[in-house]
Amino acid sequence: MRVAILKDTSKPMMGLHALHVAFRGLPNVDVVAHVDSNPAEIEKKMAATQAKRHYLDFETMLDQEHPDIVVLCSRHPSDHFAPIRAAAEHGCHVFCEKPMTADLREADRIVELVEKHGIKLCVAHPARYSLPYLTMKAMIERGDIGTPVTAYGRGKCDHRGGGEDLMVLGTHILDLQAFLFGEPRSVWADVKTQGRPIAPEDRSKTMEPIGPAAGDDIFACLEFSNGVRGVFESRRGLAGVSQGVVQMGLAVAGTEGMLSMPFNDAAEPVCRLRRSRTSPPLAWGVDYEDVPLVETRATPGAEPLDFSLCGQPDIPSARFFLEANRFAVLDLMESIAENRQPVSNVYTARATLDMICGIYAAALKRRTMTIPLKNRNHPLGS
Repeated sequence: MRVAILKDTSKPMMGLHALHVAFRGLPNVDVVAHVDSNPAEIEKKMAATQAKRHYLDFETMLDQEHPDIVVLCSRHPSDHFAPIRAAAEHGCHVFCEKPMTADLREADRIVELVEKHGIKLCVAHPARYSLPYLTMKAMIERGDIGTPVTAYGRGKCDHRGGGEDLMVLGTHILDLQAFLFGEPRSVWADVKTQGRPIAPEDRSKTMEPIGPAAGDDIFACLEFSNGVRGVFESRRGLAGVSQGVVQMGLAVAGTEGMLSMPFNDAAEPVCRLRRSRTSPPLAWGVDYEDVPLVETRATPGAEPLDFSLCGQPDIPSARFFLEANRFAVLDLMESIAENRQPVSNVYTARATLDMICGIYAAALKRRTMTIPLKNRNHPLGS
């Protein structure tokens, strides 16, 4: 597989998630190009990606290198559509940072491009490939907590709490709920700003360009195809109240117990799966026990992951991201060979955006909204 990395450092960006090193150490992979319009320190940048050649322009690289896969590292959703379109028109498969886009109409166009050109697109929702969440999914499907009833998800609830948290971190929680319980069917939501319900003009100023956002207090309830209801909440400024009360993550309540997965990307392990044999509303969290995690997935011919990279520029300190990204790109390559969809794909990414936009639509219209949304314009405007 010929792989090209698009990692443009010409504009400021918050920390990335190590997509640019996801293909390191894999057999039958040749990283042929690194695209960056900023040539400063390019040798150092290429040493990280292990790319053979540097290009200033993405389309020039496509014309000259003819890669099989391109990696889009930008965390800004507005940066994705143009290179996805160019890659698709060149027959290149794509590994793309989340969110794929902030615009449902654009998401529909990306789906059309993927289908028209017959490419595979994998979106970096790393939790779908992490051992704790895969273990959670297996336990639910095995009936370890009886019949699943409700999933409780929460964002980081930090200074971005509300609309920005929904787009940046909530995308993980909502995508995970769909991963566990099937396609979203409907959503009801209450979104407030400074204690009152939001109006369309209540656009939040965000730390980075993530598309329209609003509110500092979000509570949403979704229903999935298997009947499980999912809750998502985010309130600004709660993160410092108590680590025991406010913690990003996901908990699933069943008729015979609960599974809890707090998420802390500043610690190891990032995800710690715990089980309670008591179902709510009795003894919430009192009798949790750790669930052993056993890795059975093999990566034949691959070099061991280089965890010394953790903490370097644009590589989180937690090992979670290197591990999940490796399994994501392996899944992408296998999906190409087997002509199937990756586990995290263009359709699941679009469904996650439908949930996010559905939360705003439900809050503004004060009623439950069916998903997918019929109106593909953003509820907060463009």
